[in-house]
Amino acid sequence: MLDIQGLDVLHGRLQVLWDLSLSVETGEIVTVLGPNGAGKTTLVETILGLNRPARGAIRFQGEDLVPLPTFERVRRGIALVPERRELFPKMTVAENLALGAYTRTDADGADARIYDLFPVLAERKSQLAGTMSGGEQQMLAIARALMARPRLLVLDEPSLGLSPLYVSSVLDSIAALNREGLTVLLLEQNVRSALEASHRGYVLENGRVALEGPSADLLEDPRVQSSYLGL
Repeated sequence: MLDIQGLDVLHGRLQVLWDLSLSVETGEIVTVLGPNGAGKTTLVETILGLNRPARGAIRFQGEDLVPLPTFERVRRGIALVPERRELFPKMTVAENLALGAYTRTDADGADARIYDLFPVLAERKSQLAGTMSGGEQQMLAIARALMARPRLLVLDEPSLGLSPLYVSSVLDSIAALNREGLTVLLLEQNVRSALEASHRGYVLENGRVALEGPSADLLEDPRVQSSYLGL
C-alpha cells in the first residue's frame, strides 16, 4: 500500500532523513520506533506532504505522492493522528468529528461505528474537546481521522503523555481497527507495546533505518532489548 524508497529530507541545510526505505502492505500494522530526534515526525510530515523530499520516492497504492498537496493525499485515503492530538479545544466532540469528514460528500454526523468503537465520545458529543482527559482526547483524535474513512491510518506517538491504562486502551482500539481491515503505520517511543501490537517494525536512529523485521524478531533482538527495553 505504501512504498518509500531512498528518502532524503532536509530542514533548511540540516539533513534529517537519510536514504530511508520502508513499506506497508495492505492489512498490516507496521511500527516505526526510535528515540526523540530520530526523524519519526519528519517522516510523517513527509508522507502527508508537509515536507518535500530532496530525493526519493513515496508511492501510495502505486501512485507517486510527491507532486500532490496534502489535501489530495488525504483524499487518496491517508489520514493522520498527529503528535499531541492537535484538536480544536473550544469546539465540541461532535464538531471535531465533523471536521474530520471534510473531504467526504456523504458525511452526515459521526459514523455509528465511531461511537461503537469509542462509546465515551457518544456520551460526550456536546463536551468541549479541551475539557477532556488526555486519553479521551487521544480517542477523539483517532475518531476524527477515521471520519475520513482512510485506507491508511498514520499515528504519530499516540501513547504520548497517557497513563498506562489509556495506552493499553488506545493500542487495543488500533488492533480492533486493523482486524476490521484498516492498514496502520504506527510511530512510537513505547517500544514493547508498539511491537506487541504490530506485524513488522523499523527502528530509526539518527534519521536512518538501523533495524527492520517482523515485530516478534525485533522484540528478541539483543540490540533492541539493550537499547530500548533495558534488558
